[in-house]
Amino acid sequence: MLKLIRLVCGAVISLFILWFAMSNYRDARPIAEDNLFGLAHSLHAAIENSVVHDPSLQSLATFHAQDLAYFALVDRDGVYRFHSNQELIGTRLNNSDTLRRLFAETMSGTRVKLATGETAYELYGHIHTPRETLGLRLVLHTYRADAVIRHARLTMAVLFALVAVGWFLTFVIYRYSLREELHRQKMAQRESLAQMGEMGAMLAHEIRNPLAGIKGFAQLIEKRPDDPRTKESAHRIVAEARRLESLVTDLLAFARNDGGEAEPCALAQLVEHCVDLVRSEAEQARVVLVVDCPHDLVVTGKRDRLGQVLLNIVKNGVQAMPDGGELRVTAHPVGPQAIVTISDTGHGISPENLARIFTPFFTTKARGTGLGLALSKKIIEEHHGSIALESSGHGTAVTITLPGARVGEKS
Repeated sequence: MLKLIRLVCGAVISLFILWFAMSNYRDARPIAEDNLFGLAHSLHAAIENSVVHDPSLQSLATFHAQDLAYFALVDRDGVYRFHSNQELIGTRLNNSDTLRRLFAETMSGTRVKLATGETAYELYGHIHTPRETLGLRLVLHTYRADAVIRHARLTMAVLFALVAVGWFLTFVIYRYSLREELHRQKMAQRESLAQMGEMGAMLAHEIRNPLAGIKGFAQLIEKRPDDPRTKESAHRIVAEARRLESLVTDLLAFARNDGGEAEPCALAQLVEHCVDLVRSEAEQARVVLVVDCPHDLVVTGKRDRLGQVLLNIVKNGVQAMPDGGELRVTAHPVGPQAIVTISDTGHGISPENLARIFTPFFTTKARGTGLGLALSKKIIEEHHGSIALESSGHGTAVTITLPGARVGEKS
């Protein structure tokens, strides 16, 4: 839709530019004609003024003006009383049509072609003197006036060329962007296939280990049903089955995009609920839980999905401190965002593992699925937020940023 809007806007702008260029060119010729007529009219007035002051017409021999080719005065008998070419003075004009136009009631001007092949502008008028009326034939060069037409023609040609070049470049850029888009899609498809292959291999590995254990313990029970260790083997089968169930649950959670409708959630309630779920495990590991979250801090999101994120990260923090330590969960508003930080005092994550920590199926735990943090990142991005992890030799801190936070409401 956006491309169509851009295309329509480009077409409208191009049509406007072409209309402007053509309109400017069409108006150029009338403007040039008006300029020629105005100049001829001014020269007519100047010549008439000279004749009134000098009826002998002698002063006209020194009359010169820019763009003036020549001019002549003719009496009603068709005799040249004055001509810029002195040799024609006293000769007779034999063209009756020209003589009629010279003594017409109104002035008229037209373009003519001179004997030299040059196009000129010719004005027919008449001059009144105290003794008689003389016809005025005034011929002007047109190259200066025609410069308006040439400029308009050049402008039109340039604008037409620019529009053509612009559309050509647009077509080239469109083809290039289309090829780039297809290339990106192919690369994304290849990357997706590669990730699917990698995930499939990891998934097969994760499933094969519990299945191998289940198979081994089941064979042991089959061979020695009366063995005192049969009960222990049965417990291990159940444990491995639960591990497979947990893996399938995490896979389904990673694949789906539900979890209820977005609603206002009191962040403190979500944090306290997650902390309560891991409190028993934390006490066994001698981990002190510290929560610092305002009770009136509210975010908008899917309650179950956000609770799953917090529970995953809090459990990871507790499990990262088998020798005890402190797990601190803090939250505070920053403008329209809520910042949640979950930090522990464990041994941290090595730099080589830190870069892959959000990769699906990547885990450093012996019996982990490697989907917890990947799922958490996916859920946070579904909420248009971000998640970042920093680690050193003295602990790990996970920072979650959620938009749409406000203070003063509870749910």
